[in-house]
Amino acid sequence: MNDPIIDLRVWRQFLAVAEELHFGRAARRLHMTQPPLTQAIAQLERSLGVVLFQRSSRHVALTAASEALLPEVRELLARSAALPARARAAASGELGRVRLAFVSTIGFTQLPLWVRDFLAQTPGVSLELVEATGDVQMEAFARGQIDAGLMLHAPEHAPVGWERLPVGRESMVLAMPEQHALAQAETLELKAVLAQPLVIFPRRIMPSLHDAVMDLYRLNRVTPRVVQEAIQMQTIVNLVWGGMGVAWVPASVMQFRRPGVVYREVASPQKPGRKAALLPTCETSLVWPVGSLSPALARFVEFVRTQIEVLQMEAVTHRRPRS
Repeated sequence: MNDPIIDLRVWRQFLAVAEELHFGRAARRLHMTQPPLTQAIAQLERSLGVVLFQRSSRHVALTAASEALLPEVRELLARSAALPARARAAASGELGRVRLAFVSTIGFTQLPLWVRDFLAQTPGVSLELVEATGDVQMEAFARGQIDAGLMLHAPEHAPVGWERLPVGRESMVLAMPEQHALAQAETLELKAVLAQPLVIFPRRIMPSLHDAVMDLYRLNRVTPRVVQEAIQMQTIVNLVWGGMGVAWVPASVMQFRRPGVVYREVASPQKPGRKAALLPTCETSLVWPVGSLSPALARFVEFVRTQIEVLQMEAVTHRRPRS
C-alpha cells in the first residue's frame, strides 16, 4: 500500500457489507448495484493487502482483519458525520478555546462564578486560566500565549490600542495589622495614614495605579516611606500581617481574610484653597488585541457583558428607596 486510504465512501461500503454480510442487501442499502460494490471491496482489499471477507456462493463472513477494523470504521464514519455540526458550532463560538489571564483581585470576586456559569452554559468551550499581573499579561500577549486578560488599572488608564470591556470599579482601602493603633477606628484620617510605613506593589506591574497612590502622597506634600514592594496582593497582605507597614489595596482584597489583618476605609478631607486629595480607585477591564476576537472569545465577552449588566441592575434595585 503506497498511500493511506481516506475515501470515506469506500469505508461506508465496507461497513454496509460487514453489517449485512450480504453483497446484495448491502448494495440496496447503499442505493447502488452489486457489481460496483463487489469491485470496490476487492479494490480495498488489494490496497490494504489483506482479505476482508470470506466469500462463497451462499455465505459472506468477516475475517480477523475486518473484525479488527469494524469498530474503528464505525468511529471514523461517526466522527466524519459530526464534522459539519462541529464546524457550525465552532463558527458560532459554541466550540473552541479561550486562554484567559487574570489579576488576583478579580479572582476574589466575580471570576470563579463567571467560569462556573460560562462552562455550564457553553460546555464546548475550554477556558484556560492563568493568574498574571498586567506586565506579565502584556508579555504573554506579545508571545501569542493568551487570548484575553483581566487587568487592573487606574480609571481612564486602560491599556491603549486594545479592545476592552470595563468589568468594574472599586475603591481602595487600607490593610493594617489588627493590633495597629489606628485599627480601632472604623474610618481613618488621611493625615495619620500617610505617616505610616508603606508596603506597595512595584510600579512596573500596574503603573497607573501605582502613580495614583503616589499622587495622593504628593498632593498632601508627604514623602511615602516605602518599606517593601511585593507583586501579589496576598503577599502584600501577609507582609502587613508581619508588621512591616500598611498597604493600599483594592476593596475586593477584603475577601482575603488573613487573621491578624483588618481593612479600613480612609476619609478624604477637603482643604480650602488646595487641590482635593482624591483617594485612589481602581478599575478592572477585560482586554484583547484589536481584530483578534475569535468566535469563542466573542461568546465569552458577551457572557461577561451580560453578567455585568445583571450586577448593575441589581445594584440599582438595592439603591432604590422603598415606597
